[in-house]
Formats: sequence, structure tokens, C-alpha cells
Amino acid sequence: MTQTQSTSAVRLIKKYPNRRLYDTQTSAYITLVDVKQLVLENEVFQVIDAKSGEELTRSILLQIILEEETGGVPMFSATALSQIIRFYGHAMQGVMGTFLEKNILAFMEIQERMAEQSKGMYGQNLGPEAWAQFMNVQTPVLQNMMSNYIDQSKNLFVQMQDQMQGQTKNMFNVFPFGNPAADPDKNGK
Repeated sequence: MTQTQSTSAVRLIKKYPNRRLYDTQTSAYITLVDVKQLVLENEVFQVIDAKSGEELTRSILLQIILEEETGGVPMFSATALSQIIRFYGHAMQGVMGTFLEKNILAFMEIQERMAEQSKGMYGQNLGPEAWAQFMNVQTPVLQNMMSNYIDQSKNLFVQMQDQMQGQTKNMFNVFPFGNPAADPDKNGK
């Protein structure tokens, strides 16, 4: 696929100063509910400021998340949101974003596999009511599985960090720097 093909496949939505969103594909004004529907339909789109050309897609998606969180059953607890906020400006900010994204992708893959398995067992996709009943029974199992996955990931990360620390110590032991923690002149003793 060439660059022009991939760009032309992106649905362009312009945001005007009056806060209205204009879908250039349908030549009509749309709402955040319509943008949410585009997300649910896996439509590739980009939101730009009509005046400045500034990229606003993330901002619009965050607005949709805010609306979803304030209405109905929220996905994030106040504790989780506080922890996410604490990562902004932290050295681990980039790692955290990648970690969350990878875990969401893994969760989506699990969801897709479950849908494929149910189709194989029942010969068709389950309807929303059947999925709701299935998930009522399976939610504790999934939560336990995800908890185990997170624990295993954490343990693996700690092991990897310990190995890297050991390798770093071994690497710097070949240099004649000495141990700064053991040097009384540098510690002011």
C-alpha cells in the first residue's frame, strides 16, 4: 500500500471553533456519539482542527472515554486513574503507555479467541444476551486469569531487572572506578 492510499483511507473529521465536528466523508455534522460509533465499527479516522490543522484525535477519544466513565458503570477506579496520573512526567511514562497498550491488545486477542471458540461450539456467534449470561459466569475466571497473568509479568520483569543490574555491576567492575558507596571521601565521612 502506498502512502497516498493509506492516507486516503483515513476518514477526516474537522472540528470547528464552535466545537462542532464535521465528517468530510458524509458532508454532515456529527456528534461524539457518532464518533464513538466509528470507533466501535473499527473505522479509521482522524480529527483535525479546521482552522489550525492541529491533530485532535486523541483529545476527542479522551472526551468519549470521559463521557463513558461518567455515565453508567465506569471502567477505571479512582485509584487506577490516580496511578495513571502519577505516571505523567515520570521516567516510566513511556513504558506505562506501552504496557497498557500491549495488555489491552492481549485482552482483545483473548476476547476474539473466546468468540471463535463459541462460534465453533455453537455454530454461530453468541448474541448479546447469551454473551452477558456467559460473562456473568466467566468473569471471576477471567479476572483470576488476568490477575495471574499480571503477577507472572511482574515476576518476569523483576527477574529481568535483577539480571540487568547484575550484568551492569559485572560490566563496570572491569573499570578501575572503585565502589562509590564504600569510598569514605565521597560520602563525606
